[in-house]
Amino acid sequence: MSEPSHSPVLRYTAFSADPEGGNPAGVVLDASGLDETAMLAVAADLGYSESAFLTGRTEAAAPGARGYAIRYFSPKAEVPFCGHATVATALALAERDGPGDVEFATAAGPVPVTVVREGTELRATLTSVEPHVTDISPDDLTEALAALDWPAADLDPALPPRIAYAGARHLVLAAATRERLAALDYDFARLESLMHRLDLTTLQLVWRASDSVFHVRDPFPVGGVVEDPATGAAAAAFGAYLRALSLVPDTAGLTLHQGEDMGRPGTLTVTLRAGDTRVRVSGTGTRIPAPAGA
Repeated sequence: MSEPSHSPVLRYTAFSADPEGGNPAGVVLDASGLDETAMLAVAADLGYSESAFLTGRTEAAAPGARGYAIRYFSPKAEVPFCGHATVATALALAERDGPGDVEFATAAGPVPVTVVREGTELRATLTSVEPHVTDISPDDLTEALAALDWPAADLDPALPPRIAYAGARHLVLAAATRERLAALDYDFARLESLMHRLDLTTLQLVWRASDSVFHVRDPFPVGGVVEDPATGAAAAAFGAYLRALSLVPDTAGLTLHQGEDMGRPGTLTVTLRAGDTRVRVSGTGTRIPAPAGA
């Protein structure tokens, strides 16, 4: 029996112009010959937190945009939306076809992305689906803190826990100190179990450095990964969280630093616009050279 056909698996990092920074993603620009099992196998073999697969062309809603159907897989399961793999895919398309507008048909809804050239770099900006923010029950919060081994006293009371959605669900927990955020050593199985029950993709752990600058970390045990180095979907959800709780102005530009504690620093820019409830997340990226023999 012949192997399913697909275009080469490209490797890109998102939210850093350095191949050693940001969040790596696999990108398959033509996965029309792959079924779900085959896509999961490619993602598992690659081992990145997520890989993206373009399964065909679509009619884009925005005039002039190129439309594509896209699916995302972690090494363990399909996910409805992945921000960094979206950015990586948009950058790969821009390098092939030139900068411009694309629109991805995701399981969470349509996600437009604009890619522009800034000097020698490409920058992609995605616009989230409609976000929302909900409470977390006291019992579920207690379990999350127990799995993290975080005392409740180590939380920042100015940023209360919430579950935020902008294509995928993320539990936002704010550390009172940078030291608390840096000391991440959690119970993988216990947190994974809670996240499955609450349908969470990651935890968005944050520390507020200033009014508009945050350091963030994202445990991702449901994807088979201890930590995600730069998480676009969580960044979008976090922007929605900050706006819903009136923690930032209606129009705001936010900088999120992620991956520093993992040795893969990246920068995510979150933009909020008055009168538009959707959230924009942007960043650079670059091709990762394939390993020898790959």
